[in-house]
Amino acid sequence: MLKTLKAALLAAACVPALAAAQDLDQMTPDALYELAKQEGTVTVFSLSSRIARVEKAFEEAYPGVDLVGIDLSSAKQVARVVAEQQAGVHAVDVLYLADAPVVLRDLLAPGRIKTYVPPRVADQIDAEFKAPLLVHRLSTKVLMYNEAAYPDGSPITNLWQLTLPDWRGKVMMVDPTQRGELLDLLTEIALHPDEMAAAYKAQFGTDLAVDSDLTGAGEQFIRNLFLNDLVLVSNSDDLNKAVGIKDATNPPVAFGTYSDRRDNEEEGWALQVANDVVPANGILFPAVLAVADKAPHPAAARLLIDFMFGDDSADGGPAFAPFNVPGDYATRTTIADDPDSVPLEGLKAWTINTEAVAEHRARIADLIITLQ
Repeated sequence: MLKTLKAALLAAACVPALAAAQDLDQMTPDALYELAKQEGTVTVFSLSSRIARVEKAFEEAYPGVDLVGIDLSSAKQVARVVAEQQAGVHAVDVLYLADAPVVLRDLLAPGRIKTYVPPRVADQIDAEFKAPLLVHRLSTKVLMYNEAAYPDGSPITNLWQLTLPDWRGKVMMVDPTQRGELLDLLTEIALHPDEMAAAYKAQFGTDLAVDSDLTGAGEQFIRNLFLNDLVLVSNSDDLNKAVGIKDATNPPVAFGTYSDRRDNEEEGWALQVANDVVPANGILFPAVLAVADKAPHPAAARLLIDFMFGDDSADGGPAFAPFNVPGDYATRTTIADDPDSVPLEGLKAWTINTEAVAEHRARIADLIITLQ
């Protein structure tokens, strides 16, 4: 009994050394699995509750490797990883998060995460999605409306309509001081002053007068939107219920997540994307996967990231199924978008400029604080 225990402890101790002695980044999934079985587990922080479905599929595909999925917002992931690593704690293996501007600054630059691109799918992902961060899919923060209440289409065709008296107190958003993706949305709007000025003139027939303390039409839109009693909520569930309930009369519109439309049937919602909006209906932003520095289960971490990019079927199979829904767009070029999605090239959203947003988001955050 004692000999068996000593042998088990010795084998466990050898796993990190064995992994370190080999180039994990170049290994096949089969080779990673052999090491992952010795590691026994892998922990992922996930921005999406859909990680629970990934967990089931992963454990079926790789018996003997326990996936522990922890549902955490991107902001909480960043804060937790920074705090833990500063304290010398390395407990998480994989991060699945958005808020790319902060990830670049607070996690990648100081070496708290590593970008790992699985060799199996590397040639099926465009270069812009492989560095500096590995992008798993593009998600959205776009204008959503209730298609049951508005069967003829979105009641909003120009963003500036959201600042009109008719929409006072009827535009919603998750609090951008609590969710980085919404702050990124507002920052990206601020970074398109010419388009926002042109949209203003298209709506009102006159040139926009920008307040002297603001920089450009995008910032003026943000101020006017808040002054029109923008409703801030704490989470997406509250937002989706308020906007999407099928029997709602005169419901609000909201900047939400297009892929939440996947829950329409189950929840009794009628959420739909407002696509034909001038100059844009919102943003596309990256959801990224990364290996944590000094990940305790480095082989299993890489195996999980490889797995999450799906199999070789057209829809990505069970590994990608939780994310192959209307409003999510795979970066792996072999995976077809859900047929109910607005085609990516037809979605009227700005793809965020991560570096520019990172540079300017603090200024927009300061502006928002003055408006709340």
